Amino acid sequence: MGRLQPTEHSFGEPSHPACASNGHRHPAPWSEDAQIVDADVVGAVLRTARAVLDERVAEAVESDVLFSEELARRVAGFTLDGGKRMRPRLLWWGMRACGAAETGSALRLGVALELIQTCALIHDDVMDRSRLRRGEPALHIGLAERAGLPPDSARGSAFGSSAAVLAGDLALVWADDTVAETMLSAAQRRRVGAHWRAMRTEMVAGQYLDLHGQVSGGASLTQALRTTCLKSASYSVERPLAIGAALAGADERTTDALRYAGRCAGIAFQLRDDLLGVFGDPALTGKPSGDDIRDGKPTYLLAVARTWAEAAGDEEATAVLGRVTGDADLTEKDLADVRGVFEVTGARAHVEQEAERLHDQAVRSLGQAVDVDAHGGSQLLGLLRTVSGDRCGPSPTTGGTRGHDSGAAAAAPVLTATEEGGTT
Repeated sequence: MGRLQPTEHSFGEPSHPACASNGHRHPAPWSEDAQIVDADVVGAVLRTARAVLDERVAEAVESDVLFSEELARRVAGFTLDGGKRMRPRLLWWGMRACGAAETGSALRLGVALELIQTCALIHDDVMDRSRLRRGEPALHIGLAERAGLPPDSARGSAFGSSAAVLAGDLALVWADDTVAETMLSAAQRRRVGAHWRAMRTEMVAGQYLDLHGQVSGGASLTQALRTTCLKSASYSVERPLAIGAALAGADERTTDALRYAGRCAGIAFQLRDDLLGVFGDPALTGKPSGDDIRDGKPTYLLAVARTWAEAAGDEEATAVLGRVTGDADLTEKDLADVRGVFEVTGARAHVEQEAERLHDQAVRSLGQAVDVDAHGGSQLLGLLRTVSGDRCGPSPTTGGTRGHDSGAAAAAPVLTATEEGGTT
């Protein structure tokens, strides 16, 4: 069964009748065999997403044609185009690793996760004033242009940003509607609902901490890690796994172990991403180097460098970080200076080691939760390895040049179970 391409969007009238038993409508993939989905999870999610979004756009037409054409269709298209579908894949294999095959419910919940991601990305681009997303104009830019307004003009910027906020809100509404209309037992709805509610709040909390860190001049090690956990690890990895476990009726011990594995893998991913944002090759990463520094993002990498430089009394390193962090006009020379600080303080080496440790922790915790030699467990193991990744970039300089690392170790301890959020 081949993977359908996003260009096949229809967004017409719903073609699937309402479920006679409860009035909820379900897309055609509801009847797909679990083994068929196993062979192509992304394709199955896309088929389900296309059916769900056809219904949503048709409902939007009933509200207003202009609204449907200019906003609803854009939200649907954004959701279907691009992305690795990592969250629904984690949900699916989390469920399968726990021995269940709730095919239709899992696929619909996977679509809801994709809509949550749509909401997050659209709002994030507005807050970061990003001009591009997936190689195309960001939604707020496209909306301004569609209205015939220059995106950089005061009127165009205000309209595009405001309309994009509404688009993100619509994606969130559609996500909640999709969950509400998914067939679940009472026990499943109670357990899935608990994780769904927590995930939405955590996502917003993480984004707020990220914004707060940019205007407050930085964050402590604990706060930087908490931001990473809430903004990335929780809603991207931990909660999708937990929803899959809840769908499967997994016990508390299994669910806790899966959540902890997901949290560790998600934090490891973000730490590596932070490193790539500073040290990565733009030709390979697809984004400019130094954007986190320009934006003053409160990354764990930056928090470690600042903490260790201050603890060592390195006024030069502290001055560099104070001068360049949050500078929208960051030059290549400035970026080279801050890279040097990350190297000489030992922050880069420390973060690389932490990412590797968390990768190993994720693998160990997963092995305590499910049988990683079985089909579902093996697939999930591979997915978590992909998420948490291999060591990022070239190794830090060896030969005793760890800078402030040894002298300030107590100021920036490795992430503890408490800092990682434990298993609760």
